[in-house]
Amino acid sequence: MYQSIYDLTKKIPLGKVATYGQIAALIGKPQGSRLVGWALSVCPTDVPWQRVVNRKGMISIINKQISKDLQANLLRQEGVEVMLKAGNLWVDLSKYLWQPEV
Repeated sequence: MYQSIYDLTKKIPLGKVATYGQIAALIGKPQGSRLVGWALSVCPTDVPWQRVVNRKGMISIINKQISKDLQANLLRQEGVEVMLKAGNLWVDLSKYLWQPEV
């Protein structure tokens, strides 16, 4: 199951993000957003985990060893604008959400 999450996450293009729920739905587990989070918390280094955010566009890390600032910085390096709002880091999903061809 984790491998299908990794394979799909690798398809998210540079400069775009997906949500945990979006990934879960695309692998046939529509209630599996936490599964996606856990998989990405232990993913191989070639998986662009930073491109996955929560359903509202907020950066929310499950792996406490990785900071939200690191994810935000990696996204900024890819051209994604990350905003600080109400003490949290956000991505504008209307602008950056990946729309995969199905």
